Amino acid sequence: MREIVADAVASGAPLLVEGTGSKSGLGKPVQAARTLSTAGLSGILFYEPEELVLSARAGTPLAEIETLLAGRGQRLDFEPIDYGPLHGRPAGGGTLGGLMACNLSGPRRIKAGAARDHVLGIRAVSGRGEEFRSGGRVVKNVTGYDLSKGMAGSFGTLAVLAEITLKVLPASATETTLLLRGLDDERAAGAMAGAMGSSAEASGAAHLPYDVAGRVADGALGKAPATAIRLEGIGPSVAARADHLARGLERLGPLERLEGEASVRFWRDVRDARPFADGTERPVWRVSLAPTRGPAFVMALRMGAGADAFYDWQGGLVWLRMEAGAEEALVRSLVAAHGGGHATLVRASVPERTATPVFQPQPPALAALSARLKNQFDPAGVLNPGRMG
Repeated sequence: MREIVADAVASGAPLLVEGTGSKSGLGKPVQAARTLSTAGLSGILFYEPEELVLSARAGTPLAEIETLLAGRGQRLDFEPIDYGPLHGRPAGGGTLGGLMACNLSGPRRIKAGAARDHVLGIRAVSGRGEEFRSGGRVVKNVTGYDLSKGMAGSFGTLAVLAEITLKVLPASATETTLLLRGLDDERAAGAMAGAMGSSAEASGAAHLPYDVAGRVADGALGKAPATAIRLEGIGPSVAARADHLARGLERLGPLERLEGEASVRFWRDVRDARPFADGTERPVWRVSLAPTRGPAFVMALRMGAGADAFYDWQGGLVWLRMEAGAEEALVRSLVAAHGGGHATLVRASVPERTATPVFQPQPPALAALSARLKNQFDPAGVLNPGRMG
């Protein structure tokens, strides 16, 4: 890997860096002469269940890691999203390196953090063709700059990840999801805020408006709006917390429950944005803003453009599928008008991704800092040129 990158620097031939390509639809299209795939750099290096730590090569399939962890009653607590279905690819095709490069997380993000919060160490090759390491095998291992976390979310533009060490955690013995039916978006936001602020220790809060609810769990929920609160842990604790929370929620509307595998399937579909995995290239936005501002933001957007939406992270993450074009200027102006946040275009056609600022534009000071960081790690610009704009 080091020799390949060094040759690219010497020859001035940029590299498209990827694993299996399962997330090639994220970011701007890369203009590169050659592809450096880490898919062959695969395998578990060590797994110590008692120490809650795992290390693997970057090309290791994520499905292989999750199967290994499940066999010992453990998991990746940040619940990484699988973008495959949204981009018309099979589920379960991603790699550990792609997960970390894109800093992926799912509904449990509001409680457990993102991928960067669980990485302990990395081994990588910079855009200079130099190998480096950061972190180690325990949580308290960092002196100086924490380059491990710096690589998370860099989309392969700073370095090529070769090995990654992660903190893993015990899986929940059971889970229950309380479903409030029939709430509009505003009332759902209030219900989610109340649940997350209670002593129930919820690990997920999402709202699927009318019709969107019918596109998860193979349509088992029907089309009526569904506001979901997830509780996890040992059986007696989950049962007690669910009963206590249900008494507070049932005054808001009809209440249903999803238990065990039915709950797991529901949250997997929310995590992977299955309601919008429709086999098209209609633009999909991932918008992060204050949880209470989501419904007003969506309402204002619908006044100017056709859009379908649902909410995760207690309403702080809004998934949008646009009916026509990306409407980038409208989306970003409304984000600013509703308290600020981030809007990322996570699906669109190649021409639209080429013409649209895919990531939230940075303020000048932050953009200058990002440019200096890029220049330190990849001064020749050979790693995923243009991916992040």
